[in-house]
Amino acid sequence: MIDSCKSDFSPSPVTEITQFTIMISLRRISAQIASKGSLFAIRPLLVLRGYATSQDVSTLLLVEHKDKSIASSTLNAFTAASKLGNNITALVAGEDPGHVALEVSKINGVSKVLVAKDKAYEHGLAEVYAPLLASAQKQLKFTHLVASHSAFGKNIMPRAAALLDVAQISDVIDIESPDIFVRPIYAGNAIAKVKSKDPIKVLTIRGTAFPPVPVGDQAGVSSEAAPESEKLALTEWVSEELQKSDRPELGTATKVVSGGRALKSRENFDKLIFSLADSIGAAVGGSRAAVDSGYCDNAIQVGQTGKVVAPEFYLAVGISGAIQHIAGMKDSKVIAAINSDPDAPIFQISDYGLVADLFTAVPELTEKLKK
Repeated sequence: MIDSCKSDFSPSPVTEITQFTIMISLRRISAQIASKGSLFAIRPLLVLRGYATSQDVSTLLLVEHKDKSIASSTLNAFTAASKLGNNITALVAGEDPGHVALEVSKINGVSKVLVAKDKAYEHGLAEVYAPLLASAQKQLKFTHLVASHSAFGKNIMPRAAALLDVAQISDVIDIESPDIFVRPIYAGNAIAKVKSKDPIKVLTIRGTAFPPVPVGDQAGVSSEAAPESEKLALTEWVSEELQKSDRPELGTATKVVSGGRALKSRENFDKLIFSLADSIGAAVGGSRAAVDSGYCDNAIQVGQTGKVVAPEFYLAVGISGAIQHIAGMKDSKVIAAINSDPDAPIFQISDYGLVADLFTAVPELTEKLKK
């Protein structure tokens, strides 16, 4: 064991002569500076900064909108972007984006709005949006491109990153600095801290990780036309079929009732889950197993490959609790589960659990809630 360490080093005559020579040289330089009447600092080493600061950051945020309304996940993304600094430019594209651009201009923290008006942007095709983002970055030199981690953002941002030849960082849940981002991995069982060395950062933001920014009543900031970009696409928009519902939107609902494969059929899913959800004014979700079995539509899938929700109350009916499903709802404030298997993994993360046959328990619960 070493208790102490002593150095026997003593400077050689050569070392002493060298130090003396350096001191004399510095004195001569100082004398020359003083004689010329100017003073400046001399640094012996030039250190190149390899990271961004808030003064260097300029962010371009892609706005998702539908029926002249800003998507709620975009408002969450604005909050995340504000952690990068106050130099935020919003990009609004569409066939007639004027109303949305006006609303975006009133958001606190937005410094400018770029507007791309063209019929090609009407349906949000990634093949035309990605070149628009790349063109805006190349001409206006943005350091960060940001969008929500929705189907819209997940479709466009990887393409934009490829056009800019940089890596994309997905599903960001926290921003520690302009270069360091936090994201979940392994279906949310681990958290990764990612440091990007790319000159351009391309991010998608998990909406449930950030509160929405309010849209103010103040006068809007200036708007200008977005840079021109190539609009040729190999993809053609054919049609869409929309299902109208009076139920809350799944991604923003405060209460969610989800059903799993144990419901055994689409008829049972519609009869039991939708009735229970309507009795408490909840949105309806489903596990991937239920979607794959054809019991419910892919649009309401909750999980790692579906929608990520964080309501005040989440009720899982007939869902065993696969890791992929838990990744999409584990941030819910209160979690309750109904399952006939007492060893189902869903009970490990639930605040309340009922071990029972769902075909008996759910109708009884629905009737009592209606009263």
